[in-house]
Amino acid sequence: MEKTNCNRRYLEKPGKNLDSNTRGIMKLPIRPRVIIRRCPDYNTERIRAIIREGLEELELRPHGRTLVKPNTVASGDTFPHAYTRPEFLEGVLMALKDRASKGLTELAVGERCGITIPTRRAFDAADYYPMFKRTGVKHYHFEEEPQVEIRLSHKERLRDYIFTPQPVAQADFFVNCPKFKSHPWTTVTFSLKNYIGIQDDRHRLIDHDHRLNEKIADLQYIVQPQFIAIDAITAGEGRMLTPVPRDLGLIIMGNSQVAFDAVCCRIIGVDPVDVDHIRMAHERGFGPLDLSKIGISGDVPLEEARKMASGFKVGLIRVEKYFEGAKITAYAGPPPEKERTDYCWGGCPGAIEEAIEILRIYDKKCDEKMPRLHVVFGDYDGPIDAKPGEKVVFIGDCVRWKGKLNGADVSVESPYVDRAKRDPYEAKQEDLFVKMYKVGRTLLSVKKNGYVRLKGCPVSVAEQVLALVNLGGTKNPYLSAKEVLRFNKGYLGWKSVVAVRRIMGQPYQIHGPAERGEGAPEQ
Repeated sequence: MEKTNCNRRYLEKPGKNLDSNTRGIMKLPIRPRVIIRRCPDYNTERIRAIIREGLEELELRPHGRTLVKPNTVASGDTFPHAYTRPEFLEGVLMALKDRASKGLTELAVGERCGITIPTRRAFDAADYYPMFKRTGVKHYHFEEEPQVEIRLSHKERLRDYIFTPQPVAQADFFVNCPKFKSHPWTTVTFSLKNYIGIQDDRHRLIDHDHRLNEKIADLQYIVQPQFIAIDAITAGEGRMLTPVPRDLGLIIMGNSQVAFDAVCCRIIGVDPVDVDHIRMAHERGFGPLDLSKIGISGDVPLEEARKMASGFKVGLIRVEKYFEGAKITAYAGPPPEKERTDYCWGGCPGAIEEAIEILRIYDKKCDEKMPRLHVVFGDYDGPIDAKPGEKVVFIGDCVRWKGKLNGADVSVESPYVDRAKRDPYEAKQEDLFVKMYKVGRTLLSVKKNGYVRLKGCPVSVAEQVLALVNLGGTKNPYLSAKEVLRFNKGYLGWKSVVAVRRIMGQPYQIHGPAERGEGAPEQ
């Protein structure tokens, strides 16, 4: 078994809550820098020059295993504004080559795209593969790589260990290349939120619930980027998978994630303190939010950038309001831990918002076809105004409700399992075909009872898409002529690699440093 490189480098000035067991590349600058540059279009050579100049200004040189993490949650013509564009990524890669030290041993791109979709499919649709060939860089599909256990010991942690792909755990120089977007669960997705893609599906879904922001903060202990460059040339408003395009014409670079995200928030008129994962990372010592403690430079002053982004629409819309005036009526109660929040921002409610937008893309008559439907989340204590023949769907493990539907008494109990009993080593992965079967079988009961329960914590976007397809008779995105070939090609490639690794006896999960006897590294 290959031993994981711990990259034992730590904060020059540790934050109050960063302890000696913190792993990964954790050398944060004493005074963070953020550079705002103008870039009106996706001209690769222009992007290359801007990124190279940013690296020079920050006095950075890629070395050792250099890994670049884009945001490719969804891609291609169907999701044109959801991902880091290939022209942008190519410019970044070429600039990294321009600035590389003689000690550069590997330059690679790695990502895990949206849950259940093969990253191979996302890379293909993003037109990444020809770019990888042109630049000569290696690439990793994170769900196909061994997963390394990372131990956590900070006080606020959700659990004692988490998993990340081996290329992330071994990185010497980590580059974060997110897309400048809104997010329906976390308000925005800039640098910190892009870390959701450094886990495979089975580990990504654990804690992807009402404590999602805490999960994002915990992921920061795995690795910190020395360099960040965000694709803000065409940004995305309102959502993450199906955002509305907003031409900002900016490239923003930096060397500290919290400081970087704070500046991005200020550009769109959001107080970073109000974005939970950014505030939490700041409180744990990962960087400042106060602009007076951040060096801001570039050819676009912050005030001008603010004017350019004036009126930018962010996420975080409650599901009840989202469906006002639609044929779908939503009802939401609090998640299990009511003392923390009265709404599950990180789980099922946000997923159905993305699901309906995906269906609207693939089926222009989606809203016309959709029957009157009632969807219920959380511990909802109130009436459900369902008329005879109108279907009710209870979504998620934490949903609980008692009342009458069409004159009959109905009691829906919660099978929610406390997170302390959810072991990442035991986490299972269900691919899309399994989900299709499971959702289809579950929905058979709606014909008999008029209501149905979808189990899961959370119930993913894919599952909710499939449920709405079955209930509304809309076109199935996964069976569209355009998707079938690309999806199956990526799916077979993914499963073949995993099968070969298993046959060769390569472990899928690698025990963490404590179990390898390494102990805590010295400061």
